[in-house]
Amino acid sequence: MLTLSEFLASLGHNIILLSAFTAWLSAQLLKVLTSFLEHREFNAERLVGSGGMPSSHTALVVSLAFATGLQDGFASSTFAIAVILASIVMYDAAGVRNAAGKQAKVINRLVHQMRVEHTLPDIKLKELLGHTPLEVLAGAALGILVAYAFDIFR
Repeated sequence: MLTLSEFLASLGHNIILLSAFTAWLSAQLLKVLTSFLEHREFNAERLVGSGGMPSSHTALVVSLAFATGLQDGFASSTFAIAVILASIVMYDAAGVRNAAGKQAKVINRLVHQMRVEHTLPDIKLKELLGHTPLEVLAGAALGILVAYAFDIFR
């Protein structure tokens, strides 16, 4: 039976997993930096929040797919599965979640305007949910770079 320490050690040798996690973490750290450069203040929520530059979801799944291709081959079925997964996540990030964020922004404005005339509870929907195509592209580029770096230095 596999012990906990053996399990954790085996995770530490999984280049695909390490690549994907590193791409996600790098994107989250870059979000803090880009948010700071844009607003000139530190925003800790950017460490874990969705939306923003670059897309950490995209960086994670693209790194997963590219690292899988590098390790198992770009003609492998595991690479095909990872590419399909990445495509769905990227479509969702730039399409569905981005549209939901725009809708939240409109709803927040409407609620604010209505509060002046009526008694409404003070609610504020999260507006930064999805990504622009540029943020998704930046996440994809980061994912490829991280996976390639792991492949070079392994």
